[in-house]
Amino acid sequence: METTAVMTRLVEVVVPVYNEQRALRASITRLQTYLTGNFPYGFRITIADNASTDNTWQIATELGEELPNVRAVHLPEKGRGRALRRVWSESEADVVSYMDVDLSTDLDAFLPLVAPLLSGHSDLAIGTRLARASRVERGPKREFISRSYNLLLRFGMGAGFSDAQCGFKAVRTEIAQALLPGVEDEEWFFDTELLLLAERHGLRIHEVPVDWVDDPDSRVDIVQTALDDLRGLARVARKTLSGAARIPVPARIERAELPKGMARQLPRFAIVGVVSTLAYLALYSLLRQIVPPLAANAVALLVTAVANTAANRRFTFGVKGPEGAMRHQLEGLIAFLVGLVLTSGSLALLPGGVSHGVELVAVILANAAATLVRFLLLRVWVFNPKRGTAR
Repeated sequence: METTAVMTRLVEVVVPVYNEQRALRASITRLQTYLTGNFPYGFRITIADNASTDNTWQIATELGEELPNVRAVHLPEKGRGRALRRVWSESEADVVSYMDVDLSTDLDAFLPLVAPLLSGHSDLAIGTRLARASRVERGPKREFISRSYNLLLRFGMGAGFSDAQCGFKAVRTEIAQALLPGVEDEEWFFDTELLLLAERHGLRIHEVPVDWVDDPDSRVDIVQTALDDLRGLARVARKTLSGAARIPVPARIERAELPKGMARQLPRFAIVGVVSTLAYLALYSLLRQIVPPLAANAVALLVTAVANTAANRRFTFGVKGPEGAMRHQLEGLIAFLVGLVLTSGSLALLPGGVSHGVELVAVILANAAATLVRFLLLRVWVFNPKRGTAR
């Protein structure tokens, strides 16, 4: 039975867990106590144990028996996205939400998160650690990765939301259940894919600045998660370009089109970008055996930037002949400098002694962000058809 509240609306709070026996009891007790004393709506806390191998499930079932408005659900397979899909798809609440078990986000942000959904003003709501009003405590490595990833989303996928990875989100239940069939990921990319799909279909996403403290005991594999996210972005981009991601959309969104020429330019630019990135990584790895990381990065980036500009000039933007080629290369060096700053910054932020694999992940993320800046510069400035020599 749900708690008695000023309002009769029901909010389901899902806490996905995997081998969290150390933090689970304290976190759920704190969350239940806070919501009982401060939340003016009905609530239910669902501990979604996804295939834990320690005593997490036993503690979860004990909490479900001991605390009002707390229940436990067990899944035989691991995956945060899988756990959220299971609970959200079966929920009868008005709003479904989730938060990380470490409760890194200040709970005072929870009511502002769900209130616009209960009022019908918005469809989804996310906590953001990247707003000016947010107060965040975390290390430079996580800060850089988070900002690079969200920059990639903004410029590469056209995302309007600022923080895809904050573990503090809510969705109107009917919206969640309509979107879930279009979301493929079952792991950490689940959030991003859900948000991109929602935004693609014209749904309103509300953002709440949060106070957030990094959990020093977090066992998330940052490198593996980053690689999985990049693969997820590539998959979503393919689906978007092919039109495979379809749910009923408002007519005004259905009529929206890409700017003139971009439908042809984007896939060609992507092909050139993939080849350039592979060449860059090969050259960087080769140079890294004889020179320091920053020098290897600068040389590899300069060589591939020159080749990239030449390939995009002919293949992507259809500029033929030698006229203006030197100017295009000089202007393309602006994009090279952007990439140099981003990649050098990513390498400089890495702690000493990290593996070559970690270095590669850092420069891949930074290069992805630089690639998006490059496309915009090439399209709107270097090869703008309104300029005299770019015809």
